[in-house]
Amino acid sequence: MPNEKLLVTGATGMVGSFVARRAIDLGYNVRLLVRPNSDRTLLEGVDAEYVEGDLGDYDSLPAALAGVDIVVHSGAHIGDWGPAEKYRAINVVGLEHMLTVVEHEERLKRWIQVSSLGVYPARHHYGTDETTPPDLTGLDGYTRTKAEAEVLVNQHIGRFSLPAVIVRPGFIYGPGERHVIPRLIQKFESGVVKFIGDPKKVLNNTHVSNLVDAIFLAIDSEKALGQTYNIRDERLVTREEYLMTFADYLGKPRPARVPLWLATTAAPVMEGFAKLRGATQPPLLTKAAIKFMALNLDFSIEKAKRELGYQPQVDFQDGMREALDWATGKRPAALRGTGAHANR
Repeated sequence: MPNEKLLVTGATGMVGSFVARRAIDLGYNVRLLVRPNSDRTLLEGVDAEYVEGDLGDYDSLPAALAGVDIVVHSGAHIGDWGPAEKYRAINVVGLEHMLTVVEHEERLKRWIQVSSLGVYPARHHYGTDETTPPDLTGLDGYTRTKAEAEVLVNQHIGRFSLPAVIVRPGFIYGPGERHVIPRLIQKFESGVVKFIGDPKKVLNNTHVSNLVDAIFLAIDSEKALGQTYNIRDERLVTREEYLMTFADYLGKPRPARVPLWLATTAAPVMEGFAKLRGATQPPLLTKAAIKFMALNLDFSIEKAKRELGYQPQVDFQDGMREALDWATGKRPAALRGTGAHANR
C-alpha cells in the first residue's frame, strides 16, 4: 500500500477532499484531478500532486490517469435541477472517457465508483438491499445519470475485468458540505421550511467520514471486487430530528407541517412554471425535494458490514453539528484536520 499512486476525482468537493487527506495519512502517493480555476478552499494544506483537467475534456484525462494504482472517482455534476444531458455529460460520458483511458493502465488495482442511494426507485424503503436494481428513469438528472454510470461500470467489470467497487452513500453531510446544508440554513432564515407528510419517516444520512471509512475498506478488500455496497450511518434519523437539529442550532421555531398530498400536487406545478421561466435554480418544491423530505429511506448496510467489516462510527448529532459549525463559520478551521473522526 505505501507509495501506491491514488487518484482522486472531485477533489475540490467535500468527499474528494476527505478522501485525499485520509489517503495521505495512510501513506498513499496522492494525485488530485482539479479543474482549472476551481475553488480549492477545501484542499487548503493538502500536500499532493495536482493535475489540472476536467471530466468533460477527454484530452485532459490521460495525464491524470497515467501510472495510477487506485482511482477514487467521486467527481460528478450534482444537484436536483437542470436538463439530464448536463448531468450525463459529466456523470456518464466523462466516466466513459476515463474508463476508456484506464483500460491501458496495467497498474490499476482498484476503481472505487462513488454512486448514490438515490439510484433506487423513488418510493418508501424499509431495509432495501443491493439485490434491488437501480432505477434508470430517475426523478432528476443526477439520480438518473448516477444509475446509468453504475450500468457503465458494471459493463466494464464484465467485459474488461475492471477491478471496480461501487459504493452507494445516502445524503452525505459533514464539514465542507456546500449545497444542501447552506440552502436549508437559508430556508430556515427565510421561514419557509416545513415538514412534509409524516415527520417520523427516516433519512438515509451518511457522514462523510463514515463514507471514507467504507471507501478505504473497499480498496483493501479482495472480496469487494465487482461488488456494490449501500453505505449510510449506523443510526438513521427521522425528518423530525433532522429539521429540529437545524432549528435548535439556529434558534428557530419548530416548522409547520404540510400534508403530503398537497406537496405532491404542488411540486409538478412549481417545476413546470420554473422550467417555462428557464429558471436556473430549483423552485421551492420539487419531486426530488419531496423524495428527500418525505419518503422513508432506510437501506440495508448488512452486506457492507459482513463483507467489508464496515462499522460507521460517526453519529448524526455529532456529525451534523460539525457541519453546521463549518457552514455558519463558527469553526472555519475544522476541515484542516478533516474533523475529529477522519484519522481512525
